[in-house]
Amino acid sequence: MIRPPIVERETLAARLRLAVTRLNRRLRAEADSGLTASGISALATIGRRGPLPLGELAAAEGVKPPTMTATVAALEAEGLVARSADGRDRRVSKVSLTARGRQRLDRARTRKTAYLAARLERLDEVQLEQLDRAVALFELVLEEDG
Repeated sequence: MIRPPIVERETLAARLRLAVTRLNRRLRAEADSGLTASGISALATIGRRGPLPLGELAAAEGVKPPTMTATVAALEAEGLVARSADGRDRRVSKVSLTARGRQRLDRARTRKTAYLAARLERLDEVQLEQLDRAVALFELVLEEDG
């Protein structure tokens, strides 16, 4: 006799999706970066991967190059990113963080981490250990195939 799973995957997936969506919305508000969600995401990708050509940045963000061009132009207007010619191909420009962009990104991350740390104060040690294991599982779920 095959036993049904204790936790229905579809139900769990829906709950997880909603929780992550709500958390993401709350963290964006806490960041108080003054940037759009696409702007802060592009800034974070540039910060994580280093200087990138616009096409690679667009691909990493899952948007079309014209959309990324507009996003980068807005970030550049605020002095958060700078464009420079690629050393090997002068036709290609790379986008990198400026010191001001790094500061804005770091400030947003610090604010979001502080928000979460304050929320975790409500949990006891057992709950914190459970959450730690859940986060490890979540990281496993998000690992890329291959």
